[in-house]
Amino acid sequence: MVRRHIKRTYRVGKYVVYRETLVDYKEKIWSFIGSFSGIGLIAWIQHLFLNEQDNLFLIGSFGASSVLIYGVIQSPLAQPRNLIFGHLISALIGVTIAQFFGGPVWLAAPLAVSLSIIAMQYTKSLHPPGGATALIAVSGSAKLKALGYYYVLFPVLSGVLILLVVALLVNNMTPLRQYPAKGKPWYRNLF
Repeated sequence: MVRRHIKRTYRVGKYVVYRETLVDYKEKIWSFIGSFSGIGLIAWIQHLFLNEQDNLFLIGSFGASSVLIYGVIQSPLAQPRNLIFGHLISALIGVTIAQFFGGPVWLAAPLAVSLSIIAMQYTKSLHPPGGATALIAVSGSAKLKALGYYYVLFPVLSGVLILLVVALLVNNMTPLRQYPAKGKPWYRNLF
């Protein structure tokens, strides 16, 4: 009886740990192509307009968004509505905290992230990288903070739209993948 219980526990544990994280090699290839293209396009645009030290267009939260929109495309958190509004709402909140509250980073950073989470929950646009977008707005470089509300447009909105267009193209190149997830067309869920 104990032996059977141990075997069953092992089987269930193996299923949860290994089965849930297994990704078909074709999915891995498409994830690579999408993330390489999306991040690469943003980096190329940055290279054209800025020197190497000015890292304004390529913000860290885009890397996390790439994991979602190219790697786990069926996740509710990866859908276009969440991608767009999660970043925009968080950027607005982050810039507002940085502009009007300022204060020490130890207080501004958690305030920006926490308010962003609440706002994304209320608007049904939860996108975890949005928290990083808010955090970057309050803890970024002086050049980034000097952008003020332009931060919402460049790099956030421009970068998000680039990532979305690439995701729509790459994730739908094969009949095995469909982005956004099945249901109503994604643009009908925007508002």
